[in-house]
Amino acid sequence: MVKIREAVIVEGRYDKIKLSSIVDAPIIETNGFRIFSDKEKQSLIRKIADTRGILVLTDSDGAGFVIRNFLRGVVDKSKIKHCYIPQIEGKEKRKTQKSKEGLLGVEGISNEIIINAIRNSGATIIGENSNLLIGNDKITKADLYCLGLTGTENAENNRKKLLQKLNMPSYLSTNAMLTALNCLYSFEELKELISNL
Repeated sequence: MVKIREAVIVEGRYDKIKLSSIVDAPIIETNGFRIFSDKEKQSLIRKIADTRGILVLTDSDGAGFVIRNFLRGVVDKSKIKHCYIPQIEGKEKRKTQKSKEGLLGVEGISNEIIINAIRNSGATIIGENSNLLIGNDKITKADLYCLGLTGTENAENNRKKLLQKLNMPSYLSTNAMLTALNCLYSFEELKELISNL
């Protein structure tokens, strides 16, 4: 597994599932072309880029490049790195037929190719090309429970208030919110935010 500083931006949930087994980093989905009209998600990606930088890893087809180019206009150029996978013909195992362009997406590319692409992208790989350390004080689901953000009577209301205060998308699931919070805040900072709600 490769640990990187930047948050990885992918197109969809199957890409996220694939990467989560080989990359130790927050992974954010654009939900395909939905990113074009989703101002809240754009704002979240900008915040994450300003905090830790982002690594864009989209499919090598036309749609992937449209999303990649859109993100170039949304995020400060100095905060964005691009990871390119090769164009390999084929189809993903879960699909019955090839994509429109007949190319494998991120989910269909081998782990080795993805890891090499990440290394070639200039991403900050922790423990390899940097002395940079990311704290291990990650916010956990148990922390969310203790702070009244999940599993309690007012959890949903508390989450909505927090998301609104932080200008994050109101529709974020608990897992997506946890990923975003870990990109932007420490546990102590989150605790203080909650106490001020």
